[in-house]
Amino acid sequence: MRSGKKIGIMGGTFNPIHNGHLQLAMAAQDQVSLDQILFMPSGNSYMKRNVLETQKRVDMVALAIARYPNFELSLVEAQKSGNTYTCETLKSLTTSNPDVQYYFIIGADILFQIEQWRNPEQIYQLAVLVCAVRDDYDFDAIQKKGNLLKASGADIVYLNMPKSDISSTDIRAKVKSSLPISKLVPSEVAHYIEQEHLYYEED
Repeated sequence: MRSGKKIGIMGGTFNPIHNGHLQLAMAAQDQVSLDQILFMPSGNSYMKRNVLETQKRVDMVALAIARYPNFELSLVEAQKSGNTYTCETLKSLTTSNPDVQYYFIIGADILFQIEQWRNPEQIYQLAVLVCAVRDDYDFDAIQKKGNLLKASGADIVYLNMPKSDISSTDIRAKVKSSLPISKLVPSEVAHYIEQEHLYYEED
């Protein structure tokens, strides 16, 4: 493990970013003592389709994290042409910043999917996995899966997280149905969604 700065990575489509993402980042910063967290909106995701255009998702992330001094917007994936892959992003980051130890922040669901990602072993080599364990998950099952990944070279830190029912899918559905989202996203993001008339025509 590298001995320099400890930087967390919050990746995702952020379609839209919501309070659950911010709560996860704050828990990771507090429990893992991270110096900084990069919020990294995806560009073209090979795993998701029908995602809102990149610039609008980037704008919402910028608005959501502006008040947090240790949160920073990263455009590494948003500005990349073609599909984006976590292993390639981490390789580029560690090549540019060899003394930084990166921490890849994920939900427990990703722990069960990451072996299907491109070059998962490279991800394990380049970053510590920080896994959110909410109280509605079976921790024994998570730990069992984690132990299998550790046998493949992964280093995993488990976060203790309160249960969160917030999801981007639900927020988009609420917007389409003209239901309030003010308790689910930062006020700046709610205003941006209304101002730009986003998700109202969501299928």
